[in-house]
Amino acid sequence: MNKVLFFAHLRDAVGAESLSMDASGKTVAELKAELAAKYDLPRLETVMTAINEEFASNDEVISDGDEIAFIPPVSGG
Repeated sequence: MNKVLFFAHLRDAVGAESLSMDASGKTVAELKAELAAKYDLPRLETVMTAINEEFASNDEVISDGDEIAFIPPVSGG
């Protein structure tokens, strides 16, 4: 199983701070597509992804037990 964390507007769209799901064997891009379809998530192409607190590319494969975080761009001044 994997823990998937959501931040900012993604947390609001999903309705939870995190989900527990089986994402092992999928790429980050495949997981993004699955979550975007299931939760109607906006603009996932601009979201940074971290696996086990290290930034990951869309083609990185998720292993069992990995923690995945989706972090939208931050604006401010």
